[in-house]
This record gives sequence, structure tokens and C-alpha cells, in this order.
Amino acid sequence: MAAAALALGEAAPPPASQTAAPATATQPAPPVAFPKTPRELFGGLFVAVQMAALYPDSKAFPDAVPKASPESILADFRRLQPKPPDALKEFVAARFELPSEHNATPALPAGAPIAAHIDALWDVLTRESATVPQWSSLLPLPRPYVVPGGRFREMYYWDSYFTMLGLRESGRDDLVRDMVANFASLIDRFGHVPNGTRTYYLSRSQPPFFYLMVGLLDPKDPPAAYAQFLPQLKREYAFWMQGEGELAKGGSHRRVVAMPDGSVLNRYWDDRDTPREESLREDRELARTSQRIPRQLYRDIRAAAESGWDFGSRWFADGRTLATIHTTEIVPADLNSLLFGLEGAIRQGCERSHHEVCAREFAERSARRRAAVDRYLWDEPAGAYLDFEHPRGQRVSRVSAATLYPLFTGLASKRQAAAVGVTLRNSLLKAGGIVTTPLDTGQQWDSPNGWAPLQWIGVAGLGQFGQGKLAEVIACRWMANVNDVYAKRGKLVEKYDVLVPGRVGGGGEYPLQDGFGWTNGVMRKLMAMYPADANVRSADQCPKVEDVIP
Repeated sequence: MAAAALALGEAAPPPASQTAAPATATQPAPPVAFPKTPRELFGGLFVAVQMAALYPDSKAFPDAVPKASPESILADFRRLQPKPPDALKEFVAARFELPSEHNATPALPAGAPIAAHIDALWDVLTRESATVPQWSSLLPLPRPYVVPGGRFREMYYWDSYFTMLGLRESGRDDLVRDMVANFASLIDRFGHVPNGTRTYYLSRSQPPFFYLMVGLLDPKDPPAAYAQFLPQLKREYAFWMQGEGELAKGGSHRRVVAMPDGSVLNRYWDDRDTPREESLREDRELARTSQRIPRQLYRDIRAAAESGWDFGSRWFADGRTLATIHTTEIVPADLNSLLFGLEGAIRQGCERSHHEVCAREFAERSARRRAAVDRYLWDEPAGAYLDFEHPRGQRVSRVSAATLYPLFTGLASKRQAAAVGVTLRNSLLKAGGIVTTPLDTGQQWDSPNGWAPLQWIGVAGLGQFGQGKLAEVIACRWMANVNDVYAKRGKLVEKYDVLVPGRVGGGGEYPLQDGFGWTNGVMRKLMAMYPADANVRSADQCPKVEDVIP
């Protein structure tokens, strides 16, 4: 196994600990001990199982629960040497409990209204894991939580915000409070919110939506909620900004990048440069065929997983091919918009707590970020916010739905928001909703797919800038698409085809997943916002886009 790893330029995983991000933007924090991942626990056995592709889903074995200690299982592995796939599978079956699939169908009559279906799904998708089996990859959480569904059997970071939108409309504020408490506990324990609640996700986070979740606790007075969770908001911010004070112009460290003028923006990153444990074989195979330095390729793949857009043309140097992925070279519009929002939330929390120095600091931070985003990410001719390639000092010319994030977080000006609305109509708005990017690469975060979170980002962002009619067009077309699929299949799914409404989405590393947390949440929220459009099944029944053109 060591020889195979060396051939791919692959180091052993780093120790299961790291220095936590500071508790504030300036104060250091002690190291955090991370629990060991399945690969760290089972070494050569883990690699052998993943490389043998024993299971249809590569995530199955990392989620399996050992029936004995790792030392005992590894001793048996060395003694028996079960090399043929059948023997290896039999060995695993005797010593691990593999995850079982949960049925994501509520006990309702066929043809039940979609709102009733969603309301009933919350209990189906709710899990508890206050304690977890020894040596399991699952991280314990103090309170119940909602999972997305299908292979995603743990709590995920950015998914959960969109799920919470629907939970509130369904009257499940109890679960909203529970999930916010769970995320706060993760920040307290690990210094950040991991991608998902598995040990193998701890080296990365996901788009920082925690402050928006906190705001849902008190929609009439969000600053009161920000003040309550101010320590966690500051600590998460420090995680994203770790190393900012040590950068030279043009330099980068972890998730921070010093732009040519010395201003600091952020990128996605992962603290490991090895294959993802949940996709080890796939990552190694890509490294074998890509002719790239494996460690950098693995880091870029992992960084794209932190973005939540895994995978799509935004991260590809050639705009087409996964092998050219260079996520860590990209300063992205969505991440920097969310961090602008987080800076504003911390400022409001500090003001409410009468911490004047803190409030001034974060007002200045958000002002600096806005100026840097305007300088480097705003593209006047395109009428869009574009990602920026920092090693080359140039914007990526390809438009994506990420251009909507500065509207969503209030970073954009009225003039910029109006231009983005025009670009949206011309390039991204389709018959079934907003397309993720206009390119069709076969990856799931590209055309023809539309995703529930991006519809909400667009609807909410446009609504903040007086473009409510265009927001309603998006919401109506998306609801018609989801309604049509529900009428045909009796379920909600992870992603949808927005070029041909009524068809489910495709592409990516794994089959389409049912459930589905964020689709349920956004659909339930939009139905409450636009009751007159809630039951349409065709874009022809929606407001006409030409009616909203100025």
C-alpha cells in the first residue's frame, strides 16, 4: 500500500488534530484534537476496500460501523490477507455493520398534496446521535437534526439553512432551534462547522451560512440572535480568516488570499491534500489519468467539495474537464458575499452587546471587503459578479448563478443588482428555473441542472433590490418544475432539469438522491411566499418574463 501511495504522490493523512482558528479575529486558540478518520483507523484495509470498489457507493464503507477494535480487525486482516474481492467483502461483512438505506417516503396516501408530503417528511428525515458507536465516523450531536436524505445520512452544513426555511413554514421551530444548537456545538468543539458530521469531513467546511441560520431564530430582531451566538460567529469568522495578518501582496494561506492591492479576500480550501475518503478510488483514478501533481489535484477536488459545488465548470481551468480543476486558484463571488454577510452579522451582534470596538472593527472589515469585491469580482461589461483567478490576476469570463450572491447578502449596489437582473434573464433563467451555469459538461453543477438553494438565493436577492416581479417568475417556474416531477414520481429529489421542466437532474459522481432536504425546504418556503403560484405545473401558467423587463 505504501508503494501505491507513493506512486501517486500521496502522503499519509496528516494527524487528527490541527490548530483551531482563533476565538476572535486576533486572539489565538489552543490546538483542537480531531477524532481519527476511517483511513487513519484502518490504514491498508481501508485503502484495499475502497480501491476494490466492493460497494456501488464509495461512501458506504467510510460510514460503516466496526464491530471490534481497529487493532483487532487489522490483526485479522494481516493474518488472513483476504485479497480477492469476494474474500475481502466477506471479511468486511463479518467485522463491520454497513449503513442501511432509509425509506424517504412518508406514510401518506398516494397523491397527497405536496405541502402535506413535505410536512410529513421532516420526521422521516430526522435523526438523533447524542451518542455514537465507538470508532464510527459519525460525529455526535446533542440535539435532533434533519438529514438531506439518501446517501446523505448525516447533518450537512449549507444544506441545513435551506432545510430550515421549510421547517419554519411547517411550524417546526423546535428543529430549527435544535439544528442551530448543533452547529454552535460543532464550532465550540472543532473551531468551525465541518462539511458534514463525519470525521472524514473535518478538514473542510462549507459555505458559511451559520449566521443566516442564527437569524432565523428571531426573524423580527436578528441582531438579538447574533448577540446570543456572538462567540460562535466570531470563531467561525476567525477560521475563514486564519493567517490574514501574515500575507504579502499576492500571497495566500489556507482560505485567505492577498489581492494585488493588499486587500484580503477568501477562497475555498481543504486542510488535506489526499484523496477524499468517501471517493478514494475515484480521486486516485483521476490523478492517474490527469498527468497533474496528485497532491494539488486532491486539494483542488477537496476545495470544490468545500464550496458545495462539487463539481462544475466554475472550478475547471478549461471550463470543461474535471482533470483541470483548480479551485484553490479561484477567489469566488459566493464565498466572499457570505463572509460580507457574516461580518455584518457580527457587527450587529456587537452593537447589540454594546461592544463598540468590535462593532467598528467589523464595519471596517465589511467595507474593505465590499471595495475589494467591487474592484476584483464585479465586471461591468458582463453585468455580473465573476470569479477571479488570483495567480493570473484576471476574472473568469464564465457567468454562473454565483453572481446572485452579492444581491442575497446585500453587498451589491442598486445599479449592480439591476445589471445582474438583466444578465440573469439573458443567460441563466430557463423554463424550469435558474440554471447553475450555461455550460453542459456532464457535471451536476452545470447545465441543465437547477438546484433549490440557488433558486432561493435568486428569489431572495432580487426581492431585496425591488425586483420582486422577476423573483416571482423564478419562484413560479421552479415550483412548476417540482410540482410536475412530484405528480409523476410522488417524491422530491435533489436536483432538477431546468431546460426541460418535469425531468429530474443528472450527472455527477453518484445517482440522483431522493428526499430531499433543501428541495423540501425551499419549496415549502416559496409556496408560502407565492400562494397563487404554489400549485402550477407549467411555466406557461407563470408570470411572463417580458412583463418584468424595464
